[in-house]
Amino acid sequence: MGSDNEVLEKNYVKKHSMMKRFSLRNSIQYVLEKQRFVCLLIGIAMSIVILSVVSVSSPILRPDFEMINVQHSIVSYNPIPRRIAYELVDEADHINAGGKVPLGLKSKNKRILVTGGAGFVGSHLVDRLIARGDSVIVVDNFFTGKKENLLHHFKNPRFELIRHDVVEPILLEVDQIYHLACPASPVHYKYNPVKTIISFSHSFKTLYHKTNVMGTLNMLGLAKRVGARFLLTSTSEVYGDPLQHPQAETYWGNVNPIGVRSCYDEGKRTAETLAMDYHRGLNIEVRIARIFNTYGPRMCIDDGRVVSNFVAQALRKEPMTVYGDGKQTRSFQYVSDLVEGLMRLMEGDHVGPFNLGNPGEFTMLELAKVVQETIDPNAKIEFRPNTEDDPHKRKPDITKAKQLLGWEPAVPLRQGLPMMVDDFRQRIFGDEKQYSGSLLTI
Repeated sequence: MGSDNEVLEKNYVKKHSMMKRFSLRNSIQYVLEKQRFVCLLIGIAMSIVILSVVSVSSPILRPDFEMINVQHSIVSYNPIPRRIAYELVDEADHINAGGKVPLGLKSKNKRILVTGGAGFVGSHLVDRLIARGDSVIVVDNFFTGKKENLLHHFKNPRFELIRHDVVEPILLEVDQIYHLACPASPVHYKYNPVKTIISFSHSFKTLYHKTNVMGTLNMLGLAKRVGARFLLTSTSEVYGDPLQHPQAETYWGNVNPIGVRSCYDEGKRTAETLAMDYHRGLNIEVRIARIFNTYGPRMCIDDGRVVSNFVAQALRKEPMTVYGDGKQTRSFQYVSDLVEGLMRLMEGDHVGPFNLGNPGEFTMLELAKVVQETIDPNAKIEFRPNTEDDPHKRKPDITKAKQLLGWEPAVPLRQGLPMMVDDFRQRIFGDEKQYSGSLLTI
């Protein structure tokens, strides 16, 4: 009997041990103790699955991941700068073909650099940008610009003025660059032509060439580094003494490359070339404006340009100097019209170049008569030999600006000239009344 019980007990223990050996618990324990690497792989796989499920289902994480993917796709396959790619995606993750800021996102005030901002045109542009609510940094070496043109902004926290020559590099964080730095009058650019062609560089002839080339290169480099949009203010002088009349943007010009005006003419043509090369090769956002004769308050009084010459001479009771027979033609736009055109070009979607000028055409004798009517009917006219390479005709075809920018000049010569005369009279005769940015408003 006792032996039978021992046999039964041994069979029970054996059976129980076999069941225990093949139980799930023992299997897991075996894996944990003996197969740790397999366990690690299983844990990694489970983590990936869990994170994938959470990222797809979570309403908080999903937009961020999808926005990154959309942006990456746009930047990879389309020649659109990263700064623009964000604006092309709306809140529903759809591509916005119009390039408009998505609804619900307020457009922030911009931080804008204006080179040559203490000059005639630049100071009026600064007025408009400040009035719009933007923060403006002016860089100027005061070669032709004047601090007095910007005094009314000195206490504004959104305004900064830096004395600097664009021939030397500078690093600033900005959204847009208006590159106006370059002497524009014949008196100035013939004085230092080498700097002229390099700045847009330190004798007058050196000044123009250097400003035109090195200055433009430095500003384009800045635009590339910070992702800013770049606007180049070129000139109607790129057309030289034109054989086509009026001049459209498709006309390549008739320029003397070795004449006394070539430092300015060819300097600007080189600047346009650099801008387009940066645009095509490096995808920099570029805008090009070709500016025709402009007049208004804050012009340099003795800069050699015909409108300022005639007005200053008539006010001083001096004969108005007409070079040649006076039958050369020019078109004159008031400075507020030009500023409006520049801002529309910068904010628009078109590279250009765009002619910005008033198509109203006047001979030099006709202009002298308008000045007589405005200042002194008895003002005399004095004829002198014509200057070298002086263009015979100059009139812009602004069809392109009308169609693509919705811009055309609004101030005729007989309306704008009296405002310029008031400004010149105050400065020439020392009137105590300060002239201000209000002169820009019509």
